[in-house]
Amino acid sequence: MDEVLAPALAERQRLDLQRSRRTLDSAQGPAVRVDSRDYVNFCSNDYLGLASHPEVIAAARQAAADYGVGSGASHLVCGHTILHHQLEERIAAFTGRPRALLFSTGYMANLGVITALVGRGDSVFEDRLNHASLLDGGLLSGARFQRFAHNDPDALERGLAKAESGRKLVVVDGVFSMDGDIAPLPELAAVAARRDAWLMVDDAHGFGVLGANGAGSVAHFGLTAAQVPVLMGTLGKSAGVFGAFVAGSETLIETLIQFARPYIYTTALPPMVAGATLAAIDLVEREAWRRDHLRALISHWRSGAKSLGLPVLDSDTAIQPLLAGDAAQALAISAALAERGLWVTAIRPPTVPAGTARLRVTLTAAHSVAQVDRLLEALAEVWPLS
Repeated sequence: MDEVLAPALAERQRLDLQRSRRTLDSAQGPAVRVDSRDYVNFCSNDYLGLASHPEVIAAARQAAADYGVGSGASHLVCGHTILHHQLEERIAAFTGRPRALLFSTGYMANLGVITALVGRGDSVFEDRLNHASLLDGGLLSGARFQRFAHNDPDALERGLAKAESGRKLVVVDGVFSMDGDIAPLPELAAVAARRDAWLMVDDAHGFGVLGANGAGSVAHFGLTAAQVPVLMGTLGKSAGVFGAFVAGSETLIETLIQFARPYIYTTALPPMVAGATLAAIDLVEREAWRRDHLRALISHWRSGAKSLGLPVLDSDTAIQPLLAGDAAQALAISAALAERGLWVTAIRPPTVPAGTARLRVTLTAAHSVAQVDRLLEALAEVWPLS
């Protein structure tokens, strides 16, 4: 086996595409300890700084004391506790939908939803820059799989116009994880409505940070459940905990309970995670200052980056990529920042298209202006501006 597998690993290393793990020796936050060294962390998805919040930690401890650590079984056997049920009801109310359903991960949620809703004889349409889990869900569904040009409602409409009989599911990210831009959801929803298609939004990177109360990208645009019938979100980013959910109608949720295999055949989230997430969502809704501070940091960063001539993409979210183009150059810049105590991961193909390797800078509500300025000063020293 090793002889067969080794050449692919060697080739990935030769192309500067080999991935490696770093080991944290601290809690998640803007300042972390990695491999025995201290860094300012600019690559976390903990957008609101809740992963180490005292209230969230206290809720996890209390839930563990009351309900134990493991759930013991799937939701449909004996693993669905009152905390899971309360969390589903809390998420449904928070997102303005009749019901919500918990999944163990966002990847499992996307696979479960898409494969439950469409199959042979149906069609699924996905944005070209969708997350890998959405693409995999579309491919595994057995439906006719089509990708349309990024954030292009006209391209979507042309594809839907050619669709044959059967169900039609349109799937997009609310906020794209590598570019940081927001999908044009009102326009996409209008196209879907005209063409009798269902619109599903993966709001992993919008939930918690967009919308007046943090309900996400759908709320940001003021869209209804009728316009976006399938809303998926993750709980390990802005909420700072773990897991995922799908929110929608009674019929949608019951359909997923009966037909979404990644839900049916998976052990339920630990009750302590559900308890912690209840506390986290309270903080998301209650402490609007976190979103206000994050927006101010984004504006400050973009102004400083543009003044330095850095190749920023058109993003107003916490995801602020800097295009390096070449994988080796992205790695070199990341390493140079690390020498200065700044942790910014280089993102390379196949995660992003060839020729678009980048540094994926992520800002959080836990960062300070001084920390952002420190990153800008370091980039002015190490970025190849010529």
